[in-house]
Amino acid sequence: MLNYFYDNSAVSNLSVNAHQSELRKINYFADPMLRLKRAVWIYFFLLIFEGALRKWVFPGLATPLLIIRDPIALWLILVSWKRGLLRMNPFLFLMILIGIISTFTALFLGHGNFLVAAFGARILMIHFPLIFVIGRIFARADVIKLGKVCLWISIPMTVLITLQFYSPQSAWVNRGIGGDISGGGFDGALGYYRPPATFSFTNGTTLFYSFCAPFIFYFWLNRKNRSNLMVIAATISLLVAIPLSISRGLFFSVAVTSVFSIMAIFRKPKYIRGMLLICMGALVAIFFFNKTSFFETATQAFSSRFENANKAEGGVKGVLGDRYLGGMVAALTQSSGLPLFGYGIGMGTNVGGMLLTGKNVFLISEGEWGRLIGEMGTLLGLSAIFLRLGVCAKILIACYKKLVLGDLLPWMLLSFALLQIPQGQWAQPTSLGFSTIIGGIIIASCRFSSER
Repeated sequence: MLNYFYDNSAVSNLSVNAHQSELRKINYFADPMLRLKRAVWIYFFLLIFEGALRKWVFPGLATPLLIIRDPIALWLILVSWKRGLLRMNPFLFLMILIGIISTFTALFLGHGNFLVAAFGARILMIHFPLIFVIGRIFARADVIKLGKVCLWISIPMTVLITLQFYSPQSAWVNRGIGGDISGGGFDGALGYYRPPATFSFTNGTTLFYSFCAPFIFYFWLNRKNRSNLMVIAATISLLVAIPLSISRGLFFSVAVTSVFSIMAIFRKPKYIRGMLLICMGALVAIFFFNKTSFFETATQAFSSRFENANKAEGGVKGVLGDRYLGGMVAALTQSSGLPLFGYGIGMGTNVGGMLLTGKNVFLISEGEWGRLIGEMGTLLGLSAIFLRLGVCAKILIACYKKLVLGDLLPWMLLSFALLQIPQGQWAQPTSLGFSTIIGGIIIASCRFSSER
């Protein structure tokens, strides 16, 4: 497993005086590697724009487009395995084994629907392995390039969610999946809806900006090879997006990234200048935007949502305890009476609910841990949970070691990964995609930048 973080070679190292046939092998290998990287980029862009395709471009194909990234992920896994890039490790082996066993138990002891079981099993058998594939294919330079692309995308994305926030749900920019004219927004506060941006659901907005935040902080703290215009514009976009999203999750995620930045400064005081620039820039931007009516309206809606939800959930302590930690505990305490192997993998997803009942409902649990245990039973469900926690422990150790050596990038990415990989709702395709990407690029960022 640690080889994925520290191994510096994708193929065997060859001497400078290698034989001509060996040089031909290198040339042969280089082209497939480029195609693999391009496939990862396609996966990423489909993650960002999948909802746009389902809402605005091909609304009639909304259902099959839900899994448009799956064939690319499967191709990446098969080619990487063939070329020796995907190495088996205990986490990968056990998760695939759980997926296989859960498929059979779902068919013979659970719901008995093959399509539902396949939709659930693909999470463990395709997207989880893709984390390690991306970690082997991408180099550190690719991770930084992806971060820069995200920052540039955040600028027009903020323009889009501004239009969605202030437009009625019947407007074209707010069309729902399949061109639904009732709108794709989700109830927010003061009559305003949470905008879904280019995603299928509003959680995509939260996840996208939460994904951008570690890169924004990183480029502020590490001023090498970056565009000042890009960083300033992306920072403003993030600050504007927080109230426009009406998302407590985004606010919480950015706060966690801020804490990781402060921890990095305590470890490496040389980053304090960058942190001061972030604080000063944020204060200036907030002061300026508070003078504008559009930002004030969004702030009022966000504040109202924040206060009302906190009261309903018992304040900030209740939010953190119930949303993050409480969901974990409840999954364990409420598992009594479940069948030994659960109700069947895939049954806890929206797609599974639709296929089994014809309605878009959660048949098991909205919480991720509750879904896993409800679908696969206590033994297999807990095993999948512990594997996800184990991966987080490994990347935590690797990222801290890089921070000690003065490398900030993996540590900042960890701030999002620790929120998404253990508890992210992988039954939802957008959440699954961001978990896969962040896991893969953390592994890639922990490897030496000179490896390819």
